[in-house]
Amino acid sequence: MRLMFDLPESEKRVLDASMQPSEKLMYCVPFNILDDMFVSGYIAITNEKIYKLLGDKLLRVYPLAGATGFKTEVMYGSCGFYANFGHGTELVCQFVSGRHLPRYAVLVKACEILSEDQTKTEPITNSERERFCPKCGRPFVRGTNICPYCLDHKEVYRKVFALTKGLRLMMCFPFVVAIFNVIFQFLVPQIQKIALNNYILNESAHGEVSMMTQFTLIVIAIISIDLFQRALGVLQSRLSAITGNKFTLMMRALLYEKIQSLSMSSIQRKSTGDLMGRINGDVSVAQDFIVNQMPSLFIQVCSFIIGLIVMLIISPLMALFVFVPIPFVVFLVSKFWAFVQKRNRRLWVLGQRTNHLLQDILNGIRVVKCFGREKAEIDRFKDASVRHANQNEANAKIFDTIFPLLGFAIRLGSYLIMLYGNTKLYEGSMSVGTLHQINSYANIIYSPLLYITFIPRTISNFLTSLSKVFEILEENPEVQDINLPIDIRIEGEVNVKNVTFGYESYNPVLENVSFHVNPGEMIGIVGHSGSGKTTLINLLMRLYDVNEGAIEIDDVNIKDISQNALRTQIGIVLQETFLFSGTIRDNIRYAMPHATDEQVIEAARIANAHDFILNLPEGYNTMVGEKGYSLSGGERQRIAIARAVIHNPRILILDEATAALDTETEKMIQDSLNKLTENRTVFAIAHRLSTLRNADKLLVLDKGRVAEFGTHNELLENRGIYYKLVMAQRKMAQSVIEQQGITTG
Repeated sequence: MRLMFDLPESEKRVLDASMQPSEKLMYCVPFNILDDMFVSGYIAITNEKIYKLLGDKLLRVYPLAGATGFKTEVMYGSCGFYANFGHGTELVCQFVSGRHLPRYAVLVKACEILSEDQTKTEPITNSERERFCPKCGRPFVRGTNICPYCLDHKEVYRKVFALTKGLRLMMCFPFVVAIFNVIFQFLVPQIQKIALNNYILNESAHGEVSMMTQFTLIVIAIISIDLFQRALGVLQSRLSAITGNKFTLMMRALLYEKIQSLSMSSIQRKSTGDLMGRINGDVSVAQDFIVNQMPSLFIQVCSFIIGLIVMLIISPLMALFVFVPIPFVVFLVSKFWAFVQKRNRRLWVLGQRTNHLLQDILNGIRVVKCFGREKAEIDRFKDASVRHANQNEANAKIFDTIFPLLGFAIRLGSYLIMLYGNTKLYEGSMSVGTLHQINSYANIIYSPLLYITFIPRTISNFLTSLSKVFEILEENPEVQDINLPIDIRIEGEVNVKNVTFGYESYNPVLENVSFHVNPGEMIGIVGHSGSGKTTLINLLMRLYDVNEGAIEIDDVNIKDISQNALRTQIGIVLQETFLFSGTIRDNIRYAMPHATDEQVIEAARIANAHDFILNLPEGYNTMVGEKGYSLSGGERQRIAIARAVIHNPRILILDEATAALDTETEKMIQDSLNKLTENRTVFAIAHRLSTLRNADKLLVLDKGRVAEFGTHNELLENRGIYYKLVMAQRKMAQSVIEQQGITTG
């Protein structure tokens, strides 16, 4: 992340005049709001002071020595950078939210360090990538350096060409066919000219057998050329179909593989409908352009160049007539290009919103029906569909109005050729065959020109779709293996060292968390909602990487362990149970695809799921339906536990594993979990503290920090947060018992 911006000359002069010889400029970041007005100012930080600059004015100077309370605060529509310089908290500067907030979050830490020791002259750095395009100021696609508005089209074509490796030979055939088509396209008018002048319009040739034979041969030649062209067209179509399918298969496989490699934060920022649209719709658009449109474009360009040369040889003046409207048309097309791009991007966004809404509604159909919101959701989907349809209709109206007018303008030259050619014909200085030949060549030239008027729309659609594909392919996973990751057999020792993490680096969820777990211990993780329990589990599984500190398993940093080796030895039962569409047997052995039926049944017995599975109509072959909604919440949870059991992990994570179960079932499963947790390290999150009675130690989190760590008895004696939670739950349980007694009485 950039923390040293170049100062404009006026600000630089003011800063140089104000700095002392002992000072060194370490950071320089813009601010853009002052007294509710947009400005272009800079905050310059040296090892001793903070300078607030605006144009040729030095607004304020703040001493760093002894300053405290550095922080950023998000306000309505803007953010502020605050500090306490001994006279209460002051607003140092204000800036538009989002763009510079991560920079100022780093400056908070930098100022805290400098306020304690002004002798530090090495600035801290931040490896987080820039989020905004330096050219237009719009945000990059998250995780990439791609700006949809400043996309280099040549670079896009280069990347597409690189992706076609292995298909290029087959993709070249349409271009070979195109060359033959162009040759025959110009050969046929020449043959027709000979037929007209020497045979059809030559009265002296009528009735002669030899001349009729020659004329018949000319007709046969024209027919043969046509048949040969059609045969090539059939072969081209067949190869194009094969090439197109291979290209589509390759692109979809690449996209799917890339999506699987992305980190959780990347995937969660995109909707399922959006990703499906890119894999299916955008790849199809790219495939159509590369396989079908590019050969057509090549034919049109070749036809135009050869036609122009031939026309100049036959009649330079008539060739000039062809080009009379071209400068006007090229000017309009170039001006229309940006407009077309903008409207196509808007159409793509509206289409994706419609897909996202549809996917969202279908996923939540149970909630929709439970609350009787069917009509409201129908109206919502209709509204999104209407917006997309209206934009599509508006685009079509503009294109279907502009392009025919451009086509008419291009054809103006043909009317000049008609007028001039017939004049020459009446004068006797030009033959009918020659005029027919010139008209044929003029039409050949006009065809590419007319095609070019439609190219902006086609290329715009292609670039829009392809840019969305490359947004996925070029996104860098935030969690990556090192060059030579280690595959270790995990024993279960876990050491968390001074871990700080935030889903946004400037807003930490966990701060300076440290604890040690011995192999085979069960650790209960408790705390209020939002205290960071699930985040800690995500870090242990390396779904995210820590911002600071380290997590070690068996004295090895998990960043040095391959993700596959790490996760294949960690089992988890999530709070939100997810089952795949398929049979119960397939869901249980998902983590161990080659497990035998005996192993599946044993895992189900341990999870106390075997009995209810046998009572189902088809037993283990019962289809669970999408997300397992054909089963109850408790049944889904038990299958999820069986899935973790068959995985036989070295480290087991239970994230509210018994939350969806009634008290009686919970007790039975708890007994099973006691067997499962033997000789393995277990992390268990639970709000119901009774489920953690067998934990060796308890980790209490409060606002992202470790508040308490110890045994159940130790924490009760401390009378801290854990003691209060236990007392509150006992009081609630007693209240429920008393209420039930009153009801029974």
